[in-house]
Amino acid sequence: MGICLLLLSFAGSLISSNAGSSSFSFEDNFDIMWAEDHFKTSSDGQVWYLSLDKQTGCGFQTKQRYRFGWFSMKLKLVGGDSAGVVTAYYMCSDLDAAPERDELDFEFLGNRSGEPYTVQTNVYKSGVGGREMRHMLWFDPTEDFHTYSILWNNHHIVFFVDRVPIRVYKNNGKPNNFFPNEKPMYMFSSIWNADDWATRGGLEKTDWKNAPFVSSYEDFNADGCQWKVPYPSCVSTTTENWWDQYETWNLADDQQEDFGWVGRNLVIYDYCKDTDRFPALPEECSLLD
Repeated sequence: MGICLLLLSFAGSLISSNAGSSSFSFEDNFDIMWAEDHFKTSSDGQVWYLSLDKQTGCGFQTKQRYRFGWFSMKLKLVGGDSAGVVTAYYMCSDLDAAPERDELDFEFLGNRSGEPYTVQTNVYKSGVGGREMRHMLWFDPTEDFHTYSILWNNHHIVFFVDRVPIRVYKNNGKPNNFFPNEKPMYMFSSIWNADDWATRGGLEKTDWKNAPFVSSYEDFNADGCQWKVPYPSCVSTTTENWWDQYETWNLADDQQEDFGWVGRNLVIYDYCKDTDRFPALPEECSLLD
């Protein structure tokens, strides 16, 4: 694309030296949410596959809840004609999308062959979303595995693709923002049919002749604060947590450079610029990292 994006790190190497330090098998971390017959693993158990056909999709969730940390997974998305198909990778405070849930979303929106994938991110607070951003990617996410990560501390939430920050959601200290009284969250992923909205606003429908549609996963990493009772056992600000050191509270200068490049070249939609939808923009839109 005419520019080389740097693979970045906090404080020189915080992410690279810590975030990849531990990954586990599927059985160690996850339970199948539904359609276990649509879930498979490689012979060594290190690659996981979710499939979608006309009958159903499939999904999994972590056994553990977390509050703050670094959460990462490698995904390879559905190849070929995937119009109408959504692969979701997200954190949520409830198992059943309850109306008061908190949620942090990556949603990968399928395409007609030859068209680029779209990545939608969203943030829900107490069941209220509407904070969508959509990006193109600088690579084909169906050809190989790429890393999708969320950094969550008491200062901001950052969405990363291959260690490149594509979205920053800052703490504005207001009750309607994500940060006061954060709920612990599970990590989820799923594949499902959303051809009523996912591709060109629902104009492109899922072609079931191409089923099953398969998304692939490997190298899950959760370096975060595991939720335990009582509540004070899980806090963000402790000296041993690299993901809440001072250097992680804002983007570093080189990250700001890449973040700016992403903003100028890859953003398709940003709710903070949609004045038709929001005549008075949400308060967090005025915050800069």
